Amino acid sequence: MVCPAFYSHIKAFEVLGQALKVRGHDVVFILPKEAETMVCQSDIEIVTLAASASIMSGVRHRRRDGGGAGILGILRAVADRARETDQFCRIAPDIMRSMQIDAIIADEFEPGAGLVAAYLGLPHISLASALPIERDVAMPLPFLDWPYDPTEEGLARNRGGERVGKFFMRKQRKVIQAWATRFGLGPREDDVACLSPVLRLSQTVSVFDFPRPRGTKLKPVGPIRSASVARLTKETCLTIDPTRPFVFASLGTVQGHRYSLFKKIASACETLDVQLMIAHCGGLSPRQASRLPAKWVVSFVDQRAMLARADVCVTHGGLNTVLDCLAVGTPMLALPIGYDQPGVGARILHHGVGKAIAAKRAKPRTIANALSDLIANRAAFVNRIAPIQAEIANAGGARAAAEAVDRVLASAQSEDGRRYAAPNEAANDFAPGRFGLFARS
Repeated sequence: MVCPAFYSHIKAFEVLGQALKVRGHDVVFILPKEAETMVCQSDIEIVTLAASASIMSGVRHRRRDGGGAGILGILRAVADRARETDQFCRIAPDIMRSMQIDAIIADEFEPGAGLVAAYLGLPHISLASALPIERDVAMPLPFLDWPYDPTEEGLARNRGGERVGKFFMRKQRKVIQAWATRFGLGPREDDVACLSPVLRLSQTVSVFDFPRPRGTKLKPVGPIRSASVARLTKETCLTIDPTRPFVFASLGTVQGHRYSLFKKIASACETLDVQLMIAHCGGLSPRQASRLPAKWVVSFVDQRAMLARADVCVTHGGLNTVLDCLAVGTPMLALPIGYDQPGVGARILHHGVGKAIAAKRAKPRTIANALSDLIANRAAFVNRIAPIQAEIANAGGARAAAEAVDRVLASAQSEDGRRYAAPNEAANDFAPGRFGLFARS
C-alpha cells in the first residue's frame, strides 16, 4: 500500500489495510519517512523511504503554507510531488523485489506506483482518497471551483483549464515521462496515465460527484472508515444548549494553522449568537487558541461524533470532512483553500447540500450571512443531503473496497500463476540492491 504524507489519506489506507488483513492478506505500507508517525495501527508493517534534504524542505514548505493555496502554493506542491515520485521510482523496485510483493494499492497522488507496477508486472489498484483525478471533458480539474457545464462554452472553458493544469504540472509530468522511458513502458504523459488500468477505488459516491462517462473504471465505495464506536471524551460529552445552534469548525490537519481564518469564523459566529467549537488539529499555539472567541477550542476531537451533534459544519472543503458531514446529514459551509478543495466546494454547490466561499474571499460578514442561511433553512439542506447519505450508508466502504481488491487479485492470479512477475527486460539496469535506501519497522 503506497500513500503520501497526508493524515486523512493514511487513515483511509489503514482501514482498508485492516480489512485486507482480515481477508488473509499480508499488508505492507510504503510511506515517506515523515508519514511513519501518522500510522496508528501497530500491527501494520511499514517500510519508509529515506527522505532527501530537498524533499524534507518541501515538506516544511507544505506545512508552513498549508499546501496548494495560490499559484506559488500549487507550484510548490507540484514540485514536492515531483521529487517524491522521482525518489519512489528510484527506490521502490528494490523494495518490491526484496519483499516479494504480489500487488500494489496506491493513492492517486503517487503516480510513481503505477509506473513501478507496470515495470514489475504487478497488479495495480488506484485509490482516490481525495477527488478522483480521472475526469470527463465536461468535468473541470479538481483544483478549480468551476461548475459542471457540458455546453460548448463549458467544454471550451475546461480545455483552457487543462492547458493551465499542464503548465502547473509540468515538473511532475517530466518526472513521469522520464521514468516511463527508463522503465521501458512507452509514453506516459501525466498522472492520469499512471492510474490503474483495472480498478480505481473512490471514496466519493456518485450522487455527490459530477456526472462521469459510462465505462469508467472508477468504483465508488464511499468513505473508508473504521466501524469503531465514537470515543467518549470531555468534548463529545459536553453540554450543548439545545435552544441555540451549534456550529463545528475544522480546517483539517494541513490547514489547521490558519489562525486568521479561524478568527473570521469565530467573529461571524459571535454576531449570530451560536455555540461554536473549533478543532484546529494541533495547528495553533496555546496562545492563539486562547484568543479565539469561541465557546470551545480544542486540538483534536472525535470529528464524526461532533458532526452528528452539529447543526452546521464550517470546513476547508477537505473530502474526508465533507463525506463525514454527508454521512450524518449535516449541512456545511466550505471555505476552500487549496488542493482539490475548490472542486469539492463546487460539488457542494452543485448538489445544494451547503454553501461555499473561497477562503481568500471569506470575511466575517460573508461567513455570517452564509451560516445564517444554512441555519434558517437547515431542513431544506438536510433533505437534499438525504439521498447522498443513503448512498454512503449502502456503498460498503472498506468492506466493498476489500472485496473489489480480492476480485482483481483472483483474476490476476488466474491469468498468471507466478508469485512474482519478472521485471521488464527493457529496464534491466535497475538491478536489485542498486537503490537500497529504505527502512523497515
